[in-house]
Amino acid sequence: MNHLRDIPLSLLNLAPIRHGGTATEALHETIELARKAEEFGYHRYWIAEHHNMAGVASAATSVLIGQVAAATERIKVGSGGIMLPNHAPYVVAEQFGTLASLYPGRIDLGLGRAPGTDPWTAQALRRGDATADDFPAQVADVRRYLAPGKTTRRVRAIPGEGTNVPLYILGSSTFGAALAAKEGLPFVFASHFAPNQLSAALDIYRANFRPSENLDKPHAVVGVNVIAADTDRSAQHIFTTLQRKFLTLIRGELQNLPPVDDIDQLWSPQEASAVGAMLRASCVGSPDTVRDGLNELVKHTQADELIVLTETWEFKDRIRSYELLAELKTA
Repeated sequence: MNHLRDIPLSLLNLAPIRHGGTATEALHETIELARKAEEFGYHRYWIAEHHNMAGVASAATSVLIGQVAAATERIKVGSGGIMLPNHAPYVVAEQFGTLASLYPGRIDLGLGRAPGTDPWTAQALRRGDATADDFPAQVADVRRYLAPGKTTRRVRAIPGEGTNVPLYILGSSTFGAALAAKEGLPFVFASHFAPNQLSAALDIYRANFRPSENLDKPHAVVGVNVIAADTDRSAQHIFTTLQRKFLTLIRGELQNLPPVDDIDQLWSPQEASAVGAMLRASCVGSPDTVRDGLNELVKHTQADELIVLTETWEFKDRIRSYELLAELKTA
């Protein structure tokens, strides 16, 4: 049975922009956090793709991945994920082939099918008639461009061809689980914001997994929000920033706002319930509390890896949370 000490811990980052702050600050913090993650011994550092959000600076995901890889030496760096309906698979293969050529053995390519934004921006991003329904074919195209090829092939991804960048399928429903199982790829579930179908998706993935040249057995990665601090009370206070972020999201405009002493003064019972449901996969508290919560999550899901999202108002609190979490691996 898996235990927190037995599995890798990885990071997910959206390059959050504080309300009143700048994208420049968020991007520099993204790079500094990567250096700290490497120092603390985390396995991989992934950056998400979102667009047209005032609180998120990770829109040019592959560009930011390159900056992070350049600022670190060992940690794996990748996308959590590239939203494939927004891009031509050929361009994705070229971009990640370039990254893999610059940083051999360190680049991951997580692929998702959601647009990662609102319908209007999705329309501005998408190429032709590409939709989320085309996702399996798009994944196949990316794999083909990154695989070794014949020099007689008319269209080749250079750089890219032969790099075999590791692919991961991301999902917040059972669709991605079924695809990852069919293709013999690792599966990453976005339970840090959409936990409802976590158990069903993992069951489908494991029951239907077909071994492939990439992977001989299922590898399930589970997303979780973590806020670790010296005390439960301090962590719960810091956590109100993430709760407020999701509150602004359901109200129609995502913002990263400072923590508050009493969040119950800010939301209705219905809003509290909605935010609580989305953030159900969260471990918040002292190191002991977080360890117990994560061990329970690992026991429940039998996750092969956890990917952790920690968002705080103060950057120092974010660093401290990841530091305390890393210490639990060796405690």
